[in-house]
Amino acid sequence: MELVLASGSVHKQAELTRIFDLYELALGSDIGRVSMPREDAPTYLGNALIKARAFLGHTDGRPIISDDSGISVPALGGSPGVFSARYGSDKAGQKLNARERNELLLENMAGLKGSERRAFFVCSMVLLVDEYRFFTAQELFEGLVADRPSGVGGFGYDPVFFVPSAGCTAAELVAEEKNRISHRGRAGRRIKAVLDSLHAEP
Repeated sequence: MELVLASGSVHKQAELTRIFDLYELALGSDIGRVSMPREDAPTYLGNALIKARAFLGHTDGRPIISDDSGISVPALGGSPGVFSARYGSDKAGQKLNARERNELLLENMAGLKGSERRAFFVCSMVLLVDEYRFFTAQELFEGLVADRPSGVGGFGYDPVFFVPSAGCTAAELVAEEKNRISHRGRAGRRIKAVLDSLHAEP
């Protein structure tokens, strides 16, 4: 079965392809008739649904997978949260790249120690079968904001997200281990279980 990922991110495609290993995962950005919508919902789930619904009627009946993810820091009032991909852009007057967003987060965490540096990734994932039939899963990945970036794997905030149980940042984890413990890996496995059950229906 082929699925459509409502995203243009090859990084997400690579991660989810490992999780949805029995399915083909096409990038939504390869469907030329669809523009990625504005993600202006106040929740991860709301944004995931916005993206998934933008592809309705354009996938030739293929189920749609969509997710919205971000990092939240309680000491910063939950920021960046749903604005993780746009963190600092308003003040800078332009969208910051991943390295610049990581640097900004570290600047805003200056002086915070120990448990004050607690952070967690959130992934809200949607499987949209048709307009009125969808399934959701939302999972967390707990850790700390590191003192400095480390590692070259992963993407986004991975280089500054320290995983105490692994003793390294998310960017230093091998792909298999990251998928096992990460927010996207956990949510993906829950959605894959739903897909498998649907596929088994008569």
